[in-house]
Amino acid sequence: MTSAPAIGFEYAPSRGWGRACAGMTLLAAAAGWLSALPWWCALALTAALAVALPPTWRAWRQPPIRSAGRAADGGWTLRDAHCADTPATLLSSRALGDCLWLRLQPTSGAAVNLLLAPDNSDADLRRRLRMRLAAAC
Repeated sequence: MTSAPAIGFEYAPSRGWGRACAGMTLLAAAAGWLSALPWWCALALTAALAVALPPTWRAWRQPPIRSAGRAADGGWTLRDAHCADTPATLLSSRALGDCLWLRLQPTSGAAVNLLLAPDNSDADLRRRLRMRLAAAC
């Protein structure tokens, strides 16, 4: 049996996931106003959400990782915004419907979450990654 070829892909954040997070933030603000909280608590909650949303949104829209790759031997490589390649290890993976969630730990730095959804990756890539990840277990 021949070895499986490497898989490489460009990474861009999912627009749908970002919109869902923004919608949940609006629902959290509405819940504060519709609950039995005093008006000043609801106002403080809304202000806290309004302050927290823009930096979180920017961090989501500008991920530190530009591309990722899985070698035939099962090793992972991450490429950052400065085009520097960093080896990484797979901490966990989850298949959520049509989405695939990868958590990778580079040799330097914090762990990275990659969400491969229908709006930021093709179905064939997600299918091949799922097969490789299932075979590795």
